[in-house]
Amino acid sequence: MHKNKTNNELNTKLDAVSKSLKRSIKNLDSYTHVRGESLYVDDVNMRQGTFHAVVFDSPKAHGKIKHIDYSKAEALEGVIRIFSYKDIPGQNEIGGIIADEPLFAEKDVHFWGMPIALIVAKTEFIARKARGLIDIEIEDLPVITTAKEAKAKGSFINAPRSFSLGDSEKAFTNCDYIFEGETFSNGQEHLYIEAQGAYAEPMENGNIKITSSTQGPTAVQKTVARVLGVAMHKIEVDVTRLGGGFGGKEDQATPWAVMAALATYHLNQSVKLILNRHDDLRMTGKRHPYESTYKIGLSKDLKILAYEAEFLQNAGAAADLSPAVAERTLFHATNSYYVPNVEVTVASCRTNLPPNTAFRGFGGPQGMFVIESAIAKAAHEIGVHPRAIQEANLLDENDTFSYGQIAKKVEAKNSWNSAKSIYDLDALEQEVKDFNSNNSSFKKGIALMPICFGISFTNTPMNHARALVHIYLDGSVGISTAAVEMGQGVNTKMMQIAANVFSIPIEKIKIETTNTTRVANTSPSAASSTADLNGKATLMACNALVERLKLVASEDLNVSEKDITFKNEVIYVNDKKTDLTWTELISKAMLKRVALTENAHYATPEIHFDKTKEKGHPFAYHVYGTAITTVTVDCTRGTYEFDSVKIVHDYGKSMSEGIDLGQVEGALAQGIGWMTMEEIAYNEDGRLLSNALSTYKIPDIFSVPKDVEVIPVETQGHELAILKSKAVGEPPLMYGIGAYFAIQNAIKAFNPNYDLKFHAPMTPEKVLMGLYGNKK
Repeated sequence: MHKNKTNNELNTKLDAVSKSLKRSIKNLDSYTHVRGESLYVDDVNMRQGTFHAVVFDSPKAHGKIKHIDYSKAEALEGVIRIFSYKDIPGQNEIGGIIADEPLFAEKDVHFWGMPIALIVAKTEFIARKARGLIDIEIEDLPVITTAKEAKAKGSFINAPRSFSLGDSEKAFTNCDYIFEGETFSNGQEHLYIEAQGAYAEPMENGNIKITSSTQGPTAVQKTVARVLGVAMHKIEVDVTRLGGGFGGKEDQATPWAVMAALATYHLNQSVKLILNRHDDLRMTGKRHPYESTYKIGLSKDLKILAYEAEFLQNAGAAADLSPAVAERTLFHATNSYYVPNVEVTVASCRTNLPPNTAFRGFGGPQGMFVIESAIAKAAHEIGVHPRAIQEANLLDENDTFSYGQIAKKVEAKNSWNSAKSIYDLDALEQEVKDFNSNNSSFKKGIALMPICFGISFTNTPMNHARALVHIYLDGSVGISTAAVEMGQGVNTKMMQIAANVFSIPIEKIKIETTNTTRVANTSPSAASSTADLNGKATLMACNALVERLKLVASEDLNVSEKDITFKNEVIYVNDKKTDLTWTELISKAMLKRVALTENAHYATPEIHFDKTKEKGHPFAYHVYGTAITTVTVDCTRGTYEFDSVKIVHDYGKSMSEGIDLGQVEGALAQGIGWMTMEEIAYNEDGRLLSNALSTYKIPDIFSVPKDVEVIPVETQGHELAILKSKAVGEPPLMYGIGAYFAIQNAIKAFNPNYDLKFHAPMTPEKVLMGLYGNKK
């Protein structure tokens, strides 16, 4: 009876979601994407005489440059010029948070792939040929590739940081169970479809326009101006869209744009620089690998009383965004759980790898993996199911996070209990148990993964955005914001906002390119905050225009402004249709010289954080959810297939269910990839070994779950989310962490003597070792 009731409940929910999705607006970029008409940097119409550039980079991970001979390359027909640090008119510095990263190496190289020079030629082929003619001599210096080694040698980016709550040292004395262990989570290659690139054009009066594949147009503008030694107003950065970003183009799109601009500055000619896949893989940073240790203490009723962790972050050779990524690791170190006594520390370790950078989740996944590992270890040692510990410690309303924020509108237990009920967890676990009892060569594993992810830039001053909205004479609308479209559907959401406020068809609205001349001094499209920040600014601008138009309409219709509404391009008074149309109203406003342009600024209220105390209220709100992952392991081969991932997710009040569902599914696949198959490998000399798609595996259609179900949690949303529609870009990636523990549970079902290890990704090789290691 219970199962039938649950199945009926599930079917009802799925029917509701299906109907909702049918009503949901589609991503408006889809049409041009599938027709191959969407424009990217490589599609820019080039000026006649445009030159092409290729980067000459270091063939060693660490050393002193003794000698470089460019003569053979310079003599090659078609080579225009080779630029190095000597040709920089301003500062040879592109570091954002910390000034520790030169555009071009001067005397030393610090990672394999570090840019040394830029070859500019008539064609890319000639430039690449010239690169092979450059002779360089580098004196080897010691190479550090791991965070542990960096710590041992005192090699750090900056001082470690710690968050604390309560008194963990004292709390451990009152614990009935105490467990310690270590974990490792590897890096992850962004592998955006569109590689890094930029196109620079000389404009009048020494100005330069750059079309860049960047998530941070202002960062590019500011850094180009610094390197060229000119004012920012001389540099215009324009972005149509990105062919994927995932954080890899938040900071690391900048050097390529700077190089192209440097060549244009000197040659007064357009220069195009697009990395090929091998160059991109070799020269750019990845998700940060972490080597971490933990200590967890519990009471007999499975309450986590104390938790300590040290996170060693492999930052690479320069800071890039590592300090900010490390900070978010601390913010999410306890995931979706309330722990009254916490002491967590992170250190950004300097190594001789390419500077690692932002990646979807931005340090949060690395922190969450550690506490989930600690819970799995504790459950294994105590002899209980991990979900018993998870469930006993889920966040409640008014609980305190380790950084001082009080949890409000908490959906942790709601999403957890909804997932258990809707998907009938008891039945799922029984199916796994029955399967394992009847099969010796295959074993199933099941795991639950709750998530809690804060939404806002943790650097409070970055939480602001602007929008410029024009209403044209014919009633059509143009919108400019700082939001960069990179496949997440933010353009569609901005258009939805304007269409809803003006009550006009979305076909009458155009989203302009993201441009530093129209919307200046912007934060990057990152931190899952793009739709919230830019959407709120767009909403403010549209509402301000509506108020002006209501005044015009009230005078024309001789009624009160408060009685006027807009509906389907017609003006209504007290909900009664008038003869005044939207287009006619715009004409009347123009005749009265009413401004039909509005520039609005939005800054997230309430948030603050004091880094001297490591306390505050850094997040506008949190996103919650729970995933149930089931996997089948082939115990002969060590391979595995994910049977299903069943998710209850906190969308808030989604304004575009179809787009948001796509984000959940994509993030889930990316998270599973990170946890199972995407293995970054460097040799001891610091050379990237996983340097092609033959040696670096990502999830394909055969490796994603056979069945993915996503149901919205019943919630009222949050007023600081745009139209109460919560951010959805990053949080769902963490559902993929459950894949690791589902596989591990399947291994335990086959090999009861399996010694738990928390070393991600869980590749088939590691599965085989787990299946047969210590097996009696």
